[in-house]
Amino acid sequence: MPAIRVLDEAIVNRIAAGEVVERPASVVKELVENALDAGAGRIAVELVGGGRELVLVSDDGHGIAPEDLPLAIARHATSKLADENLVRITTLGFRGEALPSIAAVSRLAITSRPPGAETAHTLLVEGDRIEGPRPAAGPPGTRVEVRELFRRTPARLKFLKSERGELQAAVEIVERLALARPEVGFTLLADGRRLLDLEPCGGDRLARLRERAITILGRELAGDLLEVEAIREEVRLYGLVGLPTAARGHTSAQHLVVNGRAVQDRLLRAALKVAYGDLLPQGRHPVAALFLELPPEAVDVNVHPAKTEVRFADPGQVRGLVIGALRRALAEHGTRTGGRIATAAVGAFRPGAPFPARPGGRPASGLAEAASAFAPPLAPSPPLAPPPAPAEEEATDALAHPLGAARAQLFDAYILAQTARGLVIVDQHAAHERIVYERLKAGLASGRVAGQALLLPEVVELPAGEREALLERASELARLGLSVEPFGPDAVVVREVPALLGEAAVAPMVRDLARELAALGSATALEAALQRIAATMACHGSVRAGRRLAAAEMDALLRAMERTPNSGQCNHGRPTWIELDRRAIERLFGRR
Repeated sequence: MPAIRVLDEAIVNRIAAGEVVERPASVVKELVENALDAGAGRIAVELVGGGRELVLVSDDGHGIAPEDLPLAIARHATSKLADENLVRITTLGFRGEALPSIAAVSRLAITSRPPGAETAHTLLVEGDRIEGPRPAAGPPGTRVEVRELFRRTPARLKFLKSERGELQAAVEIVERLALARPEVGFTLLADGRRLLDLEPCGGDRLARLRERAITILGRELAGDLLEVEAIREEVRLYGLVGLPTAARGHTSAQHLVVNGRAVQDRLLRAALKVAYGDLLPQGRHPVAALFLELPPEAVDVNVHPAKTEVRFADPGQVRGLVIGALRRALAEHGTRTGGRIATAAVGAFRPGAPFPARPGGRPASGLAEAASAFAPPLAPSPPLAPPPAPAEEEATDALAHPLGAARAQLFDAYILAQTARGLVIVDQHAAHERIVYERLKAGLASGRVAGQALLLPEVVELPAGEREALLERASELARLGLSVEPFGPDAVVVREVPALLGEAAVAPMVRDLARELAALGSATALEAALQRIAATMACHGSVRAGRRLAAAEMDALLRAMERTPNSGQCNHGRPTWIELDRRAIERLFGRR
């Protein structure tokens, strides 16, 4: 049996470096966090070769005294813990591992000058060789150069991504730290190209956050971010969350900050997902920049060397605060939809061209064609009776509603409404789908959705697996007003459907439900299963594209949308309406 031996210190350092320094982005994170702990007001990051050749971070913080420079690269030496208390940690760094770990796998140079010092001093580290500290030129603050990363552990290089991939990871790290500290200025250069140039943001904390978030997340989100503020005992939450229609197909636009520390926390991500619930379809993720402040002893940041994970003393309190605050914010703005959608719509317009010739060769009259496009879409229903005298006043009142008064229907699918501010276009199927879905949810909350017996029960044939999945959930379906029973070995009979679905086609709805339930499986939680079932029912029970609506029906749909929670998006996360304000319309015609 081999004898046990003590590892050489250099080997220990390289092993420890593997926990802290995984890639160039890890180096950037550790050095920028050191700069923030040093009270920097401006931080500059420069990368060459995606960070493999050079990572340079300079700041204007309080610097390091020359006599402390050798200690800065000593393992487990730190200025950030005044005592041995690991419970009340108020700095981003505290382990004393970053600089020694980086020095173990690269060529390291630290140049630092405390405020008031006459000159800066430099310390060079290359393997086991240390030079300095010696006097050098440099402004107040600290400059750290990391060259030839992993030169002493070349096997690590083959696990790195492409130069472009490593650069992108480093950019994301800087953006996360910049969003966590909007009062600090950041610049990022890569191979001489300036990728980020963020000035310090002023104003109160929400104003600072909004300015920085719009810069990093995209200016198209400026009108799509909702403010969130809540407090429960000693835990405070504030930040910005995106409208459901601003959701993205990835989670990289979710920024979570705990006591100033950018984290990747599972509990907070799960709370974010639960808060949006059925406002987002599968595979879509909300945009968020959320800040949580709580006593240092109520959160453990000493979970992992990378310090991106935390553990809360009372996770239930944190989870409840986040979910409750986000749901309130979303409910208050439930009828809003994404502003960037309307901007894109305006951009899609093009200047008018000559109207195409009619089949007979005679050019169409522009006014005649336009008038026919906006003809009352009431056939085959009888036309509305001429309105009495007060109708003009009623029409004016209708314009004051958020979604205005219906004026026409396009392609038998979209409602055009005039508001006091401009024009609203409504997707009639998407809007009615959300209305029906919310009514189904309200019925569930009250105990049971009212059902309506079919005059003739309908038999629906199904594959064996889907039939069993449907019958297994028969009691849940009954709560939603849908009564299904077995009918022979390969079919079910439907005797009752939810009354609010109207004349929905029963067989296609039941087949979709069976397919959905078979995919979900029996292990799916009851609440989640009910939501999916209700969403599928709502889709089948809502006004379809291709159905012509009378003016009164269109106005009724608009008013129902205004009363319905979350009516700004359908059950699939798409917007139900967009608005073009009058200024935008007039700009299209060169009037502004």
